[in-house]
Amino acid sequence: MIDNFSDGGFQIKFLPPVFGLEFCTGLLGNAFALWMMVTRERRDWHSGVVFSCNLAISDLLYIFTLPMLLIYYMTNKDWTFGTAACKTERFLFICNLYGSIFFITCISLNRYLAIVHPFFAHRHVRPHHAKVTNLLAWVVVALMSSPVLRFAHTCKKFNTTECVSYCLVEDQRAHFTYSIFLAVFGGLLPFVVTLVSYGAIMWVVWRNQNITALEKRKVALLVVSVLLLYAVSVIPYHIFRNWHLHQRMHDINVTKVWVYKAYQVTKGLVTLSMCIHPILYMAVFDSIRTACCGSTEVSQVNQNETENEMGVVADQGK
Repeated sequence: MIDNFSDGGFQIKFLPPVFGLEFCTGLLGNAFALWMMVTRERRDWHSGVVFSCNLAISDLLYIFTLPMLLIYYMTNKDWTFGTAACKTERFLFICNLYGSIFFITCISLNRYLAIVHPFFAHRHVRPHHAKVTNLLAWVVVALMSSPVLRFAHTCKKFNTTECVSYCLVEDQRAHFTYSIFLAVFGGLLPFVVTLVSYGAIMWVVWRNQNITALEKRKVALLVVSVLLLYAVSVIPYHIFRNWHLHQRMHDINVTKVWVYKAYQVTKGLVTLSMCIHPILYMAVFDSIRTACCGSTEVSQVNQNETENEMGVVADQGK
């Protein structure tokens, strides 16, 4: 380990309260959303529910590892759970991060087809397509995350044992290359797809005079939630993580402390996505929004979505 690039005191002070808050809100929000999808949406298990259900499951899998991290940082970064648990925690973190990104991308593409190409969606998109896509997404995410099982390890430091992304100096370059790969194929490409999809959705929705202001606000809430997710957590995390790793690899002595601190902040914020996802569910499902906000209005968009997973009336495709 290269100690010059770390400020353990900052980590210990910042991350425990952040992880504690995210554990409580993420657990309650995603568990409630999953329960609502299983109970209220069970008669209409369309593509949107399938993708969102897997997104909630992905969040919950990682949320259950947060107590270990809380104990880790509250005991001055002394990992007492063993090497296998360390590798598992790192693996689940990567799986959750990129699984969430992939499922959000699937949701955005599903919305894109339903709104921009409604006739195609009505004729060809079926729930079993979403199930197959989810299975493929899990397989791809597991394969992308598997190198973490090699790199992540426990590492002795003075009288403590740390759980780190990599321990051996000779792994620096390979780990940095892997991190760049994750940023490009797990972050940048899905972001471009999502941005283009929601851009097209907004264009169609705002030009259509048949869509009410309430329906447009629903679409806007969905778009803002996703863009906020990327802007606050995903994009900064990838930038500062790779910047920090690059500095460690080349032993750069300029601005390394604040870059490391920024990386730690974004590491805490990237799990913020687990708290934002329930807002995403509210934008998609009226049953969840009704339970949270007491709204009894069901938009025409959602009615058609229930029937054929189109999301909007077919007139939008004309």
